[in-house]
Amino acid sequence: MSWFESFILGLVQGLTEFLPISSSAHLRLTAAFAGWEDPGAAFTAVTQIGTETAVLIYFRKDIARILSAWTRSLFDKAMRRDHDAQLGWLVIVGSIPIGVLGLTFKEQIEGPFRDLRLIATTLIALGIVLGIADRLAARDAQGGRHRAVQQRKGLEELTVRDGLLYGLAQSLALVPGVSRSGATISGGLFMGYRREAAARYSFLLAIPAVLGSGLFELTEIGEGHVSWGPTIFATVLAFLVAYAVIAWFMKFISTRSFMPFVIYRVLLGVAIFVLIALGVLDPDAGEAASGSH
Repeated sequence: MSWFESFILGLVQGLTEFLPISSSAHLRLTAAFAGWEDPGAAFTAVTQIGTETAVLIYFRKDIARILSAWTRSLFDKAMRRDHDAQLGWLVIVGSIPIGVLGLTFKEQIEGPFRDLRLIATTLIALGIVLGIADRLAARDAQGGRHRAVQQRKGLEELTVRDGLLYGLAQSLALVPGVSRSGATISGGLFMGYRREAAARYSFLLAIPAVLGSGLFELTEIGEGHVSWGPTIFATVLAFLVAYAVIAWFMKFISTRSFMPFVIYRVLLGVAIFVLIALGVLDPDAGEAASGSH
């Protein structure tokens, strides 16, 4: 991997990680369209450490408060009724599905799941799901903002059941094209949570999953065409870009719908299918050259 490739891929990772359009799909597609070797699942996982560091800094007050309450709840039974302590436990519970499924399907994630036809399918399918979930949220808001706030739940109402359902939704992001934020936010909207609450829990829930995956995949860097220097460079760049994207995204969803992302996902998925059908794009582009699949 060249330094120019790592620059572009780091930029793409930072721009797309927190938007409901799938960063892993965009890394795969960027390489395929440019005629580069597939950066691979390991590169994606490690660069996500950079974007997740942006989450840690952006939500540092929330995270510090949750960690403090959760730690105290280990020794003080009274603290176990505290919302922040409960949220800490729910993040752990919600992280179980993706941890189990990620290890179970590791070979598929690094191989067959990176087929561009599957990516196009998941882009379209999750786009439609996100669109339906967004319309449900918008329907609640038609009665006025006060009514919508009353009907839609906040994180203080999160239960173990909902935490697990959020976790199952997040695990769908193991397939490139699904989108971690898109899947978890959609799940939250279907369960009746407000957009801001669903997005905030989505970001918090991603912390153990992303950091765990990134650290697990560190041993894969340096094998094949992806070397340490460009990977570190891409990770740092992804962090810088992602921090700005988080701030923008949290403001955007407080007043706007997800429909622009829905339309983009569907059009991109259709475009991929058309390009493959015309022979312009190979669904396995970059795989043979990388020798990693």
